[in-house]
Amino acid sequence: MKLQQATRYAIWAVVETASRKGELVSAADLAAKYGVSQHHLAKVLRTLAHAKIVSSIRGPAGGCMFVGDARRITLYDIVRLFENDWWSNETAGESRGTTVADEVSRVLGEIDRITCATLRSVTIQTIINNAERARRRDAPVESVNGGRAG
Repeated sequence: MKLQQATRYAIWAVVETASRKGELVSAADLAAKYGVSQHHLAKVLRTLAHAKIVSSIRGPAGGCMFVGDARRITLYDIVRLFENDWWSNETAGESRGTTVADEVSRVLGEIDRITCATLRSVTIQTIINNAERARRRDAPVESVNGGRAG
């Protein structure tokens, strides 16, 4: 699935701010961390603020803070804010006049349904939990003698 740049920025921003619950995170910090345009990210954050997923404070000491419920907000909730065309399935139930074309339409519609179901099943908290497990798993383990050779 190919997502628009804004959608990817939004997912990164939501997961990052949700993982730093109660912390004000600047757009500059987010942009630097993910190597993205601060200007474009600011537009994305405005959309997320309008959707009441983050709150935003302007000014030099400003930034954004996650205000949603990470256990309830799903990837679908974020993706649908930015992927307007993807959700309008113009060919659903439409006959193309040939068996092959109708079957292709049916299969593509099924892929869309599966994709939507998957996006609806993955919460922000799930991503945060999985990232934390991966971080712990990949962290270097100190030896029994405190890392000293011997």
